[in-house]
Amino acid sequence: MVLVLLLLGAFFSAVTYTEQSPTGETAAKLVATSILQDFKNAPRVLIVTSDHPGDPAFSKKLEHDLMAAGARILGNVKGEPKDARESLQQIVGNGEKLDAIACTQVTGGWLLFSDLQTSFPAIGSPRVITPETYRWPNFLKSDNLLNIANQIAVIAIVAIGMTLVIITGGIDLSVGSLIALSAVLAAKFIRDFAGGVNATTTGMILACVAAILLCGVTGVFSGLMITRFSIPPFIVTLAMMLVGSGLAYIIAKGQSIYQISDSFVWLGRGADFFDLPNAVVLMLILYFLAHILMSRMKQGRYLYAVGGNREAARLSGVPVNRVLMFAYIGSALLAGLGGVIMASQLKSGSPTYGNMYELYVIAAVVVGGTSLNGGEGKMFGTLTGAFTIAVIQNGMNLTNVESYTQKVVLGLVILGAVLLDRNRHRN
Repeated sequence: MVLVLLLLGAFFSAVTYTEQSPTGETAAKLVATSILQDFKNAPRVLIVTSDHPGDPAFSKKLEHDLMAAGARILGNVKGEPKDARESLQQIVGNGEKLDAIACTQVTGGWLLFSDLQTSFPAIGSPRVITPETYRWPNFLKSDNLLNIANQIAVIAIVAIGMTLVIITGGIDLSVGSLIALSAVLAAKFIRDFAGGVNATTTGMILACVAAILLCGVTGVFSGLMITRFSIPPFIVTLAMMLVGSGLAYIIAKGQSIYQISDSFVWLGRGADFFDLPNAVVLMLILYFLAHILMSRMKQGRYLYAVGGNREAARLSGVPVNRVLMFAYIGSALLAGLGGVIMASQLKSGSPTYGNMYELYVIAAVVVGGTSLNGGEGKMFGTLTGAFTIAVIQNGMNLTNVESYTQKVVLGLVILGAVLLDRNRHRN
């Protein structure tokens, strides 16, 4: 699966290989270097930017670097061509001349700068300098890779619990609804009991923990139905999927809950560790702990034993019912955590969250090599499967594949993974 993931990355890198225009501070460094190389003695520079999102960073960084090198900044224009024209007229009125006009790719193409010697002969012969373009795959841009990781964080975290369940030979269809239920509960608790937009950090933590634990209660109920009454997991979790979704709509009254503190987005949008999103860091920590559980601890061995042969495990002294309860409670708790992360990412709680996520989670687990027959699978395989799904979706978005076709492709990927699993067991 790692090889498949690498091949997918290589394919989407090849098909998205296009010309790139640097922006922000990166573009500013390139323009500053070009100006300082071409003009050695205190060049006179006009900086021109537009209203694009990355332009303020470009302007600030460029002005800082040029002034530090002894350049004279005769103007720093932010806006439209008419603003640049006014600045040029002011420079002419002051009797100054220009050596360079530092622009972004957008402002460098303004018609105003196409014939400056005719329009402003007194200003000299300034060069319009823009950041040099380069060719690079859109897929491999750092922003896109971080976006893939951040978008897959919720699915990957919930997939840990699903892996536990499928390894025991079961299935959990309720995780998507529990994501919505947890998001709604966390947002409601913050709004009603923790202070809403003025909520403290402690209040928000307690609200989120309460939401996760209440989702864990549904896992307890599912586990009891499966172990005590021998109801098939498919039926139990299908029922809980409907119950969880219905409760989310009832609690939220069919509306989004958004009256929560701005600091709530720290978990979902923050990036405090080596510029990695906090949700991604949490995901990696959880996968490391899950790997230790499955490979180094007795409970992990029990999970494999129950999934491989439940009766043999029982006769060997494995507490089968407790192991199953552990799997379904763990799955529910992790779905609750996924809902909290999604609420943090979107700064709201809505009963529509988590729609179809149970299918994406199952797809990640199956594509990652966990057998639907139970008794076989690895956590890092699930993580690889989650990223494989994310890369396929992201690559199709970058290549403008319509959403309906994406569903077809994802369905075929799941079917292919199951067929490979069946063929491997038959052999």
